[in-house]
Amino acid sequence: MKKDTISKEILKSIVKDISKYFLKIEINEIEFIQTNTQRIESRDADIVAKVNSDFILHLEIQNNNHPKMEYRMLRYWLDISQITSLPIRQYLIYIGKDKLSMKNNIIKDRVNYFYNIINIKNIDCDILIKQDTPDALVLAILCDFKKKNPKDVVKYIIDRLIYHTSSDKKEFRKYMIMLEELSTNRDLKEIIKEQAMLREIKWEDLPSYEIGLEKGVKEGVEKGKIIALFEFGLNADEIAKRYNKSKKYVKNIIDEIENKKIGK
Repeated sequence: MKKDTISKEILKSIVKDISKYFLKIEINEIEFIQTNTQRIESRDADIVAKVNSDFILHLEIQNNNHPKMEYRMLRYWLDISQITSLPIRQYLIYIGKDKLSMKNNIIKDRVNYFYNIINIKNIDCDILIKQDTPDALVLAILCDFKKKNPKDVVKYIIDRLIYHTSSDKKEFRKYMIMLEELSTNRDLKEIIKEQAMLREIKWEDLPSYEIGLEKGVKEGVEKGKIIALFEFGLNADEIAKRYNKSKKYVKNIIDEIENKKIGK
């Protein structure tokens, strides 16, 4: 799952929360719009939607500092303006690790263009945590923890996700996938794993396990599972206990895979 697009389906499910908590826009009615303009640079806008029949909301999630983002946003504005006469409000939400350095305007010759950039690091996580909805809780992982201990924040978020999704395993898995993916932007992935294991959450419900399993499945089912747990972050001792194998057996498989990586 790419974090600069997060996934359009996930974005659609949280666009009201993003609008309310980050953009201060209350959405009563929303209609998503598909843009199909063909360009040399084949890239669709993340979210384009008619809001309350009043204006068009264009929302982009960006994980990296694009050197010419202002020109990309202007191209999006031109594309959208061809299919509607409604006012267009453009927002880029930056969720990356590095310091924000993208420009939000073009002032050149007779062009005077501007769009909005919101750095999610500057938003107090309490704003989202107090909403106490799964979508808001997941987004909170990207926000400013102020002086709170990251372990305490992660623990609280996971506990509330467990509470809200206790009757729906698929929903819990969906939110844990989102949480783990987004947590990498704040170097919190190891804390997520640690807290998940303390709560006896199945490793198989986390995307890092799936990624490892995909990498290892061609080596055979048993080896695949061992490789998956290694990719997940467990050491040879922990994996050996999990599958009742000797540490030497597990370590040999890990060394074999690591050597193949080096040999590529």
